[in-house]
Amino acid sequence: GTLQESVVLQLFKTLHRTRQQVFKNDARALEAARIKINEEFKCNKTETSPKKIEELIKIGSDVELILRTSVIQGIHTDHNTLKLVPRKDLLIENVPYCDAPTQKQ
Repeated sequence: GTLQESVVLQLFKTLHRTRQQVFKNDARALEAARIKINEEFKCNKTETSPKKIEELIKIGSDVELILRTSVIQGIHTDHNTLKLVPRKDLLIENVPYCDAPTQKQ
């Protein structure tokens, strides 16, 4: 295969690895992300233009970065409390302030 093919394969694997870390223990999100990743790659499987493939690789890399750095899991502990589950590779200064509902006094 070409260099580009191995880059695409690497990206595919990285996206799935990131998906498994980001959505750990969330079967629905894991499945939805798995289907989406596979569909995107399948859709563009027959793409032959190196320039277009390069653009797709760029998009995929951006998506992976956003997933890895910006997505944070929340668990509803009761009807109005959300517990955030930070991952150790999630940079805290990267998390935008979120005005989430907190426990009522």
